[in-house]
Amino acid sequence: MYTFIRTTLQPTAYHGHKQSPPFFEGWYFKLVDATAQYSWAVIPGIYKGVDPAHSQAFVMVLDGRTHAVTTHRFPVSAFRAATDAFLIQVGGNLFSAESVSLNLPTLSGHLRFHNVTSWPVTLRSPGIMGWYAWMPFMECYHGLVSLDHGIEGVLSAESDTVDMTGGRGYTEKDWGRSFPQTWIWTQANHFDQAGTSLTASVARIPWIGYDFPGFIIGLWHDGVLHRFTTYNRSQLERVALNGDQAEIVVCNRTHRLAITAQRGATGLLPAPTPDRGMVPRVNESLNATVAIQFSRRSGELIFASQSANAGLEIEGDTTILLTD
Repeated sequence: MYTFIRTTLQPTAYHGHKQSPPFFEGWYFKLVDATAQYSWAVIPGIYKGVDPAHSQAFVMVLDGRTHAVTTHRFPVSAFRAATDAFLIQVGGNLFSAESVSLNLPTLSGHLRFHNVTSWPVTLRSPGIMGWYAWMPFMECYHGLVSLDHGIEGVLSAESDTVDMTGGRGYTEKDWGRSFPQTWIWTQANHFDQAGTSLTASVARIPWIGYDFPGFIIGLWHDGVLHRFTTYNRSQLERVALNGDQAEIVVCNRTHRLAITAQRGATGLLPAPTPDRGMVPRVNESLNATVAIQFSRRSGELIFASQSANAGLEIEGDTTILLTD
């Protein structure tokens, strides 16, 4: 019980020290250079399988230019994690909220992050999942390490040397038994106003014998985090899909947010399952386009903009998520 309480109040840190299989945990680092010509999603993590043959540590890399996915696999023994903070090592690769050091055949270098923008953690609402984080039977938990931050450093990608200084980053994580059956997820922080960042997900949530479409949406704008979530009684007004385009409209007591995301080319990422290990499943775009309209409930428009270099996933049978 003590371990559960401690890790719940530290959502960015590793949760798997005493977890039995099946269990996975992975962190997602989105890295975009200042010219927006280079982008990567770097995903370190661990999978503990019921079948020990499925167990592995890993660092996945999705290249935003080529859409190629490379999975670097390691023995579980190559994974190390602090018990009281987000600091993990996978082989010769180090990750924290403030930095990344990569030593992979396809990508290497050291990056530092500044002005890391975290999601508040309180006893009542420990991170992005709110009070749901205290429920010990959830299929999948979600954490937000940084909504937006600046990058300093250099990466070497095969024949290219890329100065990442002046670029933008975003970091989140997931852990649990398995990914949901279906979800829509998007993230963008390249809007006209620097420092504005959006993270949005709608997913099928199993809950004590039934399921429901749960949602977590955060908009960081002008130094304020606007939250639209199931647990704070926001309303999901519209979820619609039209080919590669997703539309989500939500409102809370004071504001309304309309999101339109257009998927670009994708790479296929492995995802955790309860009994089959890590299997190719997640089609992710790193060059999606996301447009938002943020307004007061009265109708007064506060901010409207579009972001390139956005992440977007639309997975599974989304029928349960759609409103029309």
